Amino acid sequence: MLSLLSMDIECSQQELFILKKIAKATEKLNTKSYLIGGFVRDKIIGRNTKDADIVCVGDGIELAHVTANLFNPIPSVAFFKNFGTAQIKINFSSEKEENKNNFFEIEFVGARTESYNFNSRKPVVQPGTLQDDQNRRDFTINALAISLNKEDFGKLIDPFNGLQHIEQGIIQTPLEPSQTFSDDPLRMMRAIRFATQLNFEIEKNTFEAITKNVERINIISQERITDELNKIMLSDKPSIGFELLNKSGLLEIIFPQMMALHGAEYVDNKGHKDNFYHTLQVLDNISNTTNDLWLRWAALLHDIGKPATKKFEENIGWTFHGHEVIGAKMVPKIFSKLKLPLNEKMRFVQKLVALHLRPISLTKENITDSAIRRLLFDAGKDIDSLMLLCKADITSKNKQKVQRFIHNFSLVQERMKEVEANDNLRNWQPPITGELIMQTFNLTPSRKVGIIKDAIREAILDGVIENNYEAAYNYMLIKAKELNLQPVQ
Repeated sequence: MLSLLSMDIECSQQELFILKKIAKATEKLNTKSYLIGGFVRDKIIGRNTKDADIVCVGDGIELAHVTANLFNPIPSVAFFKNFGTAQIKINFSSEKEENKNNFFEIEFVGARTESYNFNSRKPVVQPGTLQDDQNRRDFTINALAISLNKEDFGKLIDPFNGLQHIEQGIIQTPLEPSQTFSDDPLRMMRAIRFATQLNFEIEKNTFEAITKNVERINIISQERITDELNKIMLSDKPSIGFELLNKSGLLEIIFPQMMALHGAEYVDNKGHKDNFYHTLQVLDNISNTTNDLWLRWAALLHDIGKPATKKFEENIGWTFHGHEVIGAKMVPKIFSKLKLPLNEKMRFVQKLVALHLRPISLTKENITDSAIRRLLFDAGKDIDSLMLLCKADITSKNKQKVQRFIHNFSLVQERMKEVEANDNLRNWQPPITGELIMQTFNLTPSRKVGIIKDAIREAILDGVIENNYEAAYNYMLIKAKELNLQPVQ
C-alpha cells in the first residue's frame, strides 16, 4: 500500500517494488521524479492499470536506463531521443515463458513545457519543472502526481483539485479550456472518452469550450480520432459518448452518416422511431453481452441505411425497405473513411448489417426448416454473433411488445438448435465440389458446373436431400442427366 497525505492507494507488492526501484534510481541521479497521470487517477478510482508514467526533472532516458539496471534480469530499454522518452517492461510472471498479460509498462519522460502552432497539434517542447508539466496536462484528474523522492515519498501533488474532481465525477481542464482544446483538439475527443469510460460529467465551461472549438478537430489525423471512437465503443455504456459527441457538434464532423439517423418525422399522425436513439439503445444492449469491438460496430451500423431508404406509403406509414442491403453497401466506405481495417473485421460487420433482419423476420411467420437452414448457411460461423445483435435490436417502450418479441425470438433459437443438430449447416462445405463434377463428367469450368453445384446446395437447404456425400452424389447424377451429361466411364 502506498500511503499519501490524505489517503492510502492500493498498490500491489509488485507495483510498490517497482516504484521503490525508480525512487532509488532517482536518488542515484540526484534528481526528482514523480508518478503522474493515468496510474494515479486509476488507483484513486479503483480501476486496474498495467502501465505507469514517470516524469523527472531532467533526462527521462537516463533515468530509465539507471532504473532498468536495478532489476535482475535487466529489462531492455526502448528509447526515442527525438521525443526524450523511454520505456521499460517488467515481467510479473514467475514462469520462464513470458506472458504479455503480466507485463507492467513504465514510460519515462523529462518534465517539459509545450507551445503550439495553430495549424498543428505537435507541440514545441522545452525542458521544464513539475509544475510546467502538470500545467500542460489535458485534465485535472490526469495532472495528479505522486512524489518518488526520498524526502517526501508518496506525497500527492494536486495543484488543480484533481482529487476533488474525481470525488465529484468531473472532467475539467487545468487551464483555460478553449486554449487547451485549441492547442490540441484531440483533447475534445479524450474529454468525451473519459466521461464515457468513468461515467463522469464534463464541467460546464469545459463542455462549452468543446462546442466552440469543434472545427479544430479537422487538424487531427483520422487514425487518432478513430482510436478515441473505439475506446468510447468499448466502454460499459457507449451511448454516453455518442450523445456527448452529438451535443458538442463533433459527431456531425467526424461521422455525418450517424447524424443522418437523427429525428422522427410524422405524416398523417404516423411517425417512426428516432433511429439515432434506437441505435444507441441497441449499442448499449449489445455492450451488456459482449466486449467484441466489431460486434459493437455492427450494432452501431445496423440501421445506417435507413435514411437513404425512408419512404412514406399511404395506408402503411413509414417504411425502410432494403435498408439492410443499402447499409451493408455503406460499410466499406465508412470503414475506409474512418481508417478502420478493410479486412475480415469489415466483412464481419458488413455481413451482420446485411443479415440483421433475417432472424427477426422468422418470428413473424410459420418457421420452416428451409428458412432456418438458409439462415444458418448464410450466417455460417457468425450465426451466434448475428443472434446477439438481433436480440439487442429488440427495443420498444412497450414492455409487453418487447417480451413478446423476445419469446418469439427464443422459439427461433430453439428451432435453430434442432435444425443445426440434424443438418450440421454451420460452416457448411458442399459435399460435392466443382472439381468432382468436372472430373465425373469430363467438363472444364463452365456454366453447367455452376448449375449442378447450385442445384445440390438448394436441394440440401430445402430439405430435398440430406446433407451428406451419398445423397449429394446421387442428386448430382440426376441434375446432370437433365443437362444431357453422362459420367465418364
